[in-house]
Amino acid sequence: MTSNNQPYGGTIGNTVADSTPWWPDPTTPPEGSPNVVMVVLDDVGFADLGCYGSEIDTPTMDALAANGLRYNNFHTTAICSPTRACLLTGRNHHSVGMAVVSNWDTGFPGCTGRISNRAATMAEMLRPAGYSTFAVGKWHLAPIEDTTPAGPFDQWPLQRGFDRYYGFLDGATNQWDPDLVADNHHIDAPDKPGYHVTEDLVDQAIGMVTSQTSAWPERPFFLYLCFGTGHYPIHVPKPHIDRYNGRYDTGWGTIREERFARQKDIGIIPADTELPPFNPGVPEWEELSADEQRLATRMQQAYAGMLTHTDEHLGQLVSTLQEIGQADNTVFVLLSDNGATQEGGPSGHENAMRFINGLEPRSLAQQLADIEEIGGPNSWMAYPMGWAMAGNTPLKWYKQNTHAGGVRDPLIISWPAGISDTGKVRTQYHHVSDIAPTLLEAIGLEPPAEMAGVEQMPIEGTSMVYSFSDAEAPTAKADQYYEMLGHRAMWVDGWKAVTRHIQGESFDDDRWELYHLDQDFSEARDLAEAEPERLASLIDRWWEAARDYQVLPLDDRILERFHVPKPRPITSRSRFVYYPGAYIPSDGCPDLKNVSYEIAVELERADGDDGTLLACGDVASGFALFIQDGHLVWDYNMAWEHYVAASAEPLSAGAHIVTAAFERTGSYAGTGRLLVDGVEVGSVAMPQTHNTHIHAVGISVGFTKAPSPSPRYTGQFPFIGTLSRVVIDVADDRELPDQLLIID
Repeated sequence: MTSNNQPYGGTIGNTVADSTPWWPDPTTPPEGSPNVVMVVLDDVGFADLGCYGSEIDTPTMDALAANGLRYNNFHTTAICSPTRACLLTGRNHHSVGMAVVSNWDTGFPGCTGRISNRAATMAEMLRPAGYSTFAVGKWHLAPIEDTTPAGPFDQWPLQRGFDRYYGFLDGATNQWDPDLVADNHHIDAPDKPGYHVTEDLVDQAIGMVTSQTSAWPERPFFLYLCFGTGHYPIHVPKPHIDRYNGRYDTGWGTIREERFARQKDIGIIPADTELPPFNPGVPEWEELSADEQRLATRMQQAYAGMLTHTDEHLGQLVSTLQEIGQADNTVFVLLSDNGATQEGGPSGHENAMRFINGLEPRSLAQQLADIEEIGGPNSWMAYPMGWAMAGNTPLKWYKQNTHAGGVRDPLIISWPAGISDTGKVRTQYHHVSDIAPTLLEAIGLEPPAEMAGVEQMPIEGTSMVYSFSDAEAPTAKADQYYEMLGHRAMWVDGWKAVTRHIQGESFDDDRWELYHLDQDFSEARDLAEAEPERLASLIDRWWEAARDYQVLPLDDRILERFHVPKPRPITSRSRFVYYPGAYIPSDGCPDLKNVSYEIAVELERADGDDGTLLACGDVASGFALFIQDGHLVWDYNMAWEHYVAASAEPLSAGAHIVTAAFERTGSYAGTGRLLVDGVEVGSVAMPQTHNTHIHAVGISVGFTKAPSPSPRYTGQFPFIGTLSRVVIDVADDRELPDQLLIID
């Protein structure tokens, strides 16, 4: 057999003269197969793109829509990892094991935090057919504890079918100084003035595509490009924020009404659509003080600027494809992974790590003092949910919810060589699991029955190719279920039953609503009381789907899912020994939340040998243990509340064991102590410590990987003495957390 498993077709004699050479047939895709570029935006609402009614400048995306199709009845799963799992596999998210985010594995088949090997990704399906496959940007489809330098790597992009990868593996990252991975290894972000990850991602994508096209122009490519825009942290160059000065001074209510009118004018929503009342918890703009309005306005300017900034750089990719002659036969698929997010709360957070850890926003005076920092390297901003409501116009609720505000999202498909009815709106009902079968049909490929010896589960999505040429064709999809964090919905033949679950309450007490979406685009008219039999039938259908697609058991736990006692070989021990230069991503680190622990550093130094001994997190949240001007310092950054212990005297030259010890004295509270060779040299009370997430940036040993958690130094600040090792011992006094909040 040859290396590609084709039987050898030549003959082999004693010498070359009496032998016949043979070469296996090269793997080639169907003739004329298009390139595929899949662009995924993060937490961008239905109404946030210009071509969906927004005032935000998105000319590149608008041009793709003008040269293709906009879908106004397209749906996702309401949260990022599950949407991406559906998008890449053509199956429902519970079916492949991604009930919620890849951080969670609850021990049930529908929630494993990884995509089943029985569900091949688009890359795994296209590469054997002769495609080059590139992934760039956010991944968030591997268990985060598996993203350390030790792996396991089986759910990293390269092991799920991609030839090349450049991006970040977790759900969010600092856009100014990201936690980057190239192929199968962690790297430092490029050190250049004004660096921003969006620009870098597009440059990397362009490099991959142009290099491949230069070497083998006949070979098609699949590019999966996922931006951090507009997930928190909202990071964007200041000129892009300032360009929106004055644009949002009228408030979210007015912006929502203007978008609603514009949506009707451009035909992205039906003319008879109703605008529902404000979502509960969103104040009228006039209820805010002038200072509150000024802060909220600046936050929305940053969000709008980030989207425009991304659009501009996406434009460079589109221009490159045109310049190298690849644009016409490229299928461009652009979508958001869910609706705009409520995670900024009523007033927003200029540091989202405060929200994640259950802290109130800083005082209005403090936030206004730092208003010019919004969007910059010293912020980690999440905007107020009033802007999210406007972002989802005319839909109710938000990301996480199975109402339309969470699941009905923008979708643009552009393919100059394959779509002639351009600039139009398509109204057929579809789901993110329908994208993969659409692309397979457009290319002319059948999904494999087996992949690497593993029998594949059936494709559960429905191809949308029929809609490319026929605006009037009836919806081909029969039904679609939804479940996210206990919220549920069922769509069948234009009707939708939906419930917004109240966490901690019985699922039996959920109140189901009923909407006839074919006549009620915005879910404004609840028909549950008028049509009880239809509602009951849809609820029964939901339970059938839940059993068919391994949705059960229903689970509304949130914070507790981070603490499910699953076997974790990397983190389940009580002692961790790290060596200089090591970097361990967040969920691969020891869990130092609500537990006593000691961090002991074995070192030798001469006078003047300063630097980082160990750091975790970045400017928004985390901690750093370092030597500065000879003094030992432990700065615990509780989302901008700094608890600092420092030695009164400089550390003498020579060999030492220096220790940062935390003694838990209450729920998420305790005392931090500094010791040198067993003798206490400083202490600090820590009345509030991290309860959900220290940071997406993990532990770095002997240097600071990200923007410093401590304002006392900048840069990597490497230790210039000799650091032998760091030993972290975790006690057994951990208190399991109470339920707090939803993240991601």
